[in-house]
Amino acid sequence: MSANNQIMIKNRIYLDNAATTCIDERVLQAMIPSFSREYGNASSLHQFGTHAKEVLENSRATIANCIGAHSSEIYFTSSGTESNNWALKSIAHANRHKGRHIIVSAIEHDCVLNTCSWLVDQGFFVTYLPVDSDGIIDLMRLMETINPKTILVSVMHANNEIGTIQPIKEIGRICQEHKVYFHSDACQSFGKIPLDVNEAHIDLLTINSHKIYGPKGIGALYVRKGVNIVPLLHGGGQEAGMRSSTENIPAIVGFAKASELCMQEMKQEAKRLTALREKLTSYIFSDCSNAYINGHSDKRLPGHLSFSFHGLEGETIRLLLLLDEMGIAVSAGSACSSNDKSHNASHVLQAIGLNPFEARGAIRVSMGRFTTDNEVDIFIDSMGQALTSLTSIFSENSMINR
Repeated sequence: MSANNQIMIKNRIYLDNAATTCIDERVLQAMIPSFSREYGNASSLHQFGTHAKEVLENSRATIANCIGAHSSEIYFTSSGTESNNWALKSIAHANRHKGRHIIVSAIEHDCVLNTCSWLVDQGFFVTYLPVDSDGIIDLMRLMETINPKTILVSVMHANNEIGTIQPIKEIGRICQEHKVYFHSDACQSFGKIPLDVNEAHIDLLTINSHKIYGPKGIGALYVRKGVNIVPLLHGGGQEAGMRSSTENIPAIVGFAKASELCMQEMKQEAKRLTALREKLTSYIFSDCSNAYINGHSDKRLPGHLSFSFHGLEGETIRLLLLLDEMGIAVSAGSACSSNDKSHNASHVLQAIGLNPFEARGAIRVSMGRFTTDNEVDIFIDSMGQALTSLTSIFSENSMINR
């Protein structure tokens, strides 16, 4: 990257923390020794290896402590996507003798939905549980959907597109009562709001690092002791033989440090981000008469807000590009669903009742640890300018059409 580009990036405002976050400097400093001095293979028997093993297990214990788990229940993976794939495929194949029915919510991440499509091809049956207009599942509907052949329920803790938080403890209780495994994708919620796997009766939990100011390329799957799963990778026997591969110690150290910092700062950070979100919400409702919020108004992640404008749904990409020209980065929804550049209608927004046209028109603002009050003020001012620019274009086109 050129010096000019570096300056441009440095001076920009980043409001897309639900897609990924930058590495906290404290996390980076914690990782450096594992790159340069403490670089042994954790499977080696010499002192370099035994020290790496000690670092690995300390990191595992740190992350386990963040969710109320035992360190032996944490398995490191390369990402949240890998963890979700492993959780669903492993439970399905290890328990197919009990039944082949799986329940997931209709607003799961694409990696869960695509895994379910694959499992259907393998002979499993999937029920996609609908959500209400706020993006929350109906607990009575869940109880009615579980049957003797159900082996797994998978419902994400907080949605990546609209930020809505599910009643995770109630879902877990229902699954426990029906003796069905419960998996939750907590990539968006981990480190931001409290989560205890025992209080929520969770059997498998997906978490990752790059959403909490840690490095990319490292995630984890919590598997409650006694849960029947099959290995993800076969090889040298790392991760208790469940996910063989030489462990990425620097990334694991970063993951652990990032997790630790989130736990230490969670309460005050949630309060700060909620205040910033409320400031933005107040602006949207007071200055934008055609705006509406996607998802629940209160049961959402502290720094997350998804909104749309009636009549401008088809101009979302243009609005995002105008903001980008002003130096502000926001998104139209899930970054993982935007790789084909086709900007398809969001399955999440359609699930909460928007039509396909409206479901292309959301703007997701996700604030984070390094978002300042002044940056939100700049965004609000820039949004006003961008909307004025768009409406001017519409007015000109209207005159031409006449």
